[in-house]
Amino acid sequence: MAKSLTRKRASLRLDAAATITGLGLGLTLAVLVSTLSVDDVNGPYPIITTISRVAALSGSYLALVGLMMVARIPWIERAVGHDRLVLWHRKSAPYSLFLILFHVLLVVLGYAATDRIRVGSELWRLVTTYPWMLPAFVAFILFMSAGVSSYKRVRAKIKYETWWTIHLYTYLGIALSFMHQIQTGVMFINHPLNRAYWIALYVIVAVNIINWRVIVPLIKSFRLKLKVEKVEVEGPGIISIYVNGKNISKLGAKGGQFFNWRFLTTDHWYESHPFSLSAAPKPNQLRLTVKNLGDHSSSLVDLKKGTRVMVEGPYGTFTASRTDVRRPLVLVGGGVGITPIRAMIEDMPPHTSVDLIYRTSRTEDLIMKAEIEALCAEKGIRLHLMAGSRSIYPLDAKTLKSLIYNVRDAEFYVCGPSTLTDAIKKAALDLKMPASRVHHEIFEYHAVLEKE
Repeated sequence: MAKSLTRKRASLRLDAAATITGLGLGLTLAVLVSTLSVDDVNGPYPIITTISRVAALSGSYLALVGLMMVARIPWIERAVGHDRLVLWHRKSAPYSLFLILFHVLLVVLGYAATDRIRVGSELWRLVTTYPWMLPAFVAFILFMSAGVSSYKRVRAKIKYETWWTIHLYTYLGIALSFMHQIQTGVMFINHPLNRAYWIALYVIVAVNIINWRVIVPLIKSFRLKLKVEKVEVEGPGIISIYVNGKNISKLGAKGGQFFNWRFLTTDHWYESHPFSLSAAPKPNQLRLTVKNLGDHSSSLVDLKKGTRVMVEGPYGTFTASRTDVRRPLVLVGGGVGITPIRAMIEDMPPHTSVDLIYRTSRTEDLIMKAEIEALCAEKGIRLHLMAGSRSIYPLDAKTLKSLIYNVRDAEFYVCGPSTLTDAIKKAALDLKMPASRVHHEIFEYHAVLEKE
């Protein structure tokens, strides 16, 4: 009953967020429509300019919504889940960028045709003579840079830190573009209510970001006095970091969730990285397990005892409390993706029917093997170790059916690379299982999350 009520509340919160977002977009477009005149649609070039304004408002609004998706607002995180929010952010961001790009191209084309000068000359005139246009042009470059860096092939070639820094500048881009909109947008000039609405949107977004991503994490981290206790090597390229503090239970974290971690060293104090808990939280201790990816994560092995730690979170809905224990549960962990599942198992209610599939490419990659075996024995969980190639251990419908009794009735919870998640989803489809019974979180940098 409690879980059903929790899911109902989450659904209501999601509906509320979707309704507010839709109403906001409608009101944003109404701002433009309410200020249109006959001259704005009298001929092809005025129409082009008007379309450019629609693109500008819509693109800017979607950009603000995208920032709210990653502002770490608790009631939205609990309703949707961080993974889904990031996925929505990734899917909506290109539309925002394309709309802003169309705005720039169309407004320059429309103005150039009206002024009867070359497009390049018109662009130069706009940037150098219009108020706040130069900062807006810089913002445009920052937005496009973020878009290019998020393209799959580009993202595969750059470090997480580089990608993260480029995206950090999008906040600056939002700020730089603001005055240009207010000072030159015909829908705001001499329209105080429209201007007040647009300013309010920016203020709401800024307040939420500053509060939930800066102020609250700072207060929590320093109040709880979070510090590195020790660093232990778990295996080749794998380390566990133990963080201690006072009254850690006040964070309200659960096994399976993750934090954005910031280790306040000289070199890395400004970088924030998402890592999952690899053990259920203790009253005065948190543990995370990190794989060496050759970037920031490689330097964590050198963390000194007593290093101050700042955290954002906890995030994620991948917890034992969200599982449907009325059904058999199948937990699937791939590589270092086993760490949140290991933490999740600690919170699993007794007498729950659980199968755990632990999948790695090599035997030596079975990190925490002894811990997991002991935990499974204690909880009565059936453990299936699969260390080897995919040809030896294909996670297809046939394999799952042979491993797990009444597999079609099960709920799947998958943590690992996208290839593992895709294999389980296809197997479930082949088994004629509803897609809603496969829950997953993605554990790789190229999915924007660098959770380990």
